[in-house]
Amino acid sequence: MGNWLNSKLYILPITVVTTIGLMSNKLPWGFYGHKKINRQAVFSLPPEIFPFYKEHLNYITEHAVDPDKRRYIVPTEGPCHFIDLDHYENPFDSIPHSWNKAITKFTEDSLRKHGIVPWHIYLTKLNLQKAFEEKNVEKILKYSADLGHYIGDAHVPLHTTHNYNGQFTNQKGIHGLWESRLVELYSEDYNYFVGKANYISNMQNEIWKVLKESHLALDSVFKFEAQITAQNEFPKYSFEQRGATTVRVYSREFSLEYHRRLNKMVERRLTSSIRMTASVWFTAWVDAGQPNLSSILNHKPSKDFIKEMEALEKKHTQHQHSGRDCD
Repeated sequence: MGNWLNSKLYILPITVVTTIGLMSNKLPWGFYGHKKINRQAVFSLPPEIFPFYKEHLNYITEHAVDPDKRRYIVPTEGPCHFIDLDHYENPFDSIPHSWNKAITKFTEDSLRKHGIVPWHIYLTKLNLQKAFEEKNVEKILKYSADLGHYIGDAHVPLHTTHNYNGQFTNQKGIHGLWESRLVELYSEDYNYFVGKANYISNMQNEIWKVLKESHLALDSVFKFEAQITAQNEFPKYSFEQRGATTVRVYSREFSLEYHRRLNKMVERRLTSSIRMTASVWFTAWVDAGQPNLSSILNHKPSKDFIKEMEALEKKHTQHQHSGRDCD
């Protein structure tokens, strides 16, 4: 079977829910952004692994949002998506890159309370490496899709602060403005040519480098939104029709000015996510001994794997949300 999602057996029901109010996707980058990251990352892979990922392009794309959906099932999933770096004094000097050392210094409960995305990215990379070693198709696809999601989260500045939605600075809704509204309006103009995947020799350092870049961008993220709001030259909100529902959104004029002042920040973070995702996949394959993947092409998914996907979708559509709310 070439592509699992091309068969009716593997297409799961999709429920779309719209609400009246300020449009702000509760999910990092929005579903569109996460799917775009994973899909584009496939085309940066070298020829040794490109055919495998190309065969499963639809799965890698559609399941980029599974980590968010797991919030409806797994209580411990939420902290895997962020880290409150402003909780720590001198975070880039004081926080150990090693999970065991970090636990010793801060305790596991404290770490999870303030987010564990850097360590979870590294753990997921190790899981993907093991899946490659075992030539386990289902696990390769699961961990590849997950990695793209968590890497994307690490590239979002608002995933590095306890003020993740401007709730402490009278800027509630900024999360959705930055990662969903601007992507919705301007992603068609992004340059998605990011070059080929590279081998990452020090994975933990690279993860923390990304988080530092994200965190240092926070000042501009908050400052420009506050300036535009204070200047009051543009209507901040407007109403748009989404199917049969009218929703309140950040106005196009306000969004355009914010986009202009950010000077392509959102595009840079999204395309950097694409490049790093491809590079982490490639690195996991290399570290697994560069197994020949041609022998696992045309692999049919197991019934248990299908049931797992169906259960995840069912829980997601029940909307039992847990974790941070970015409305």
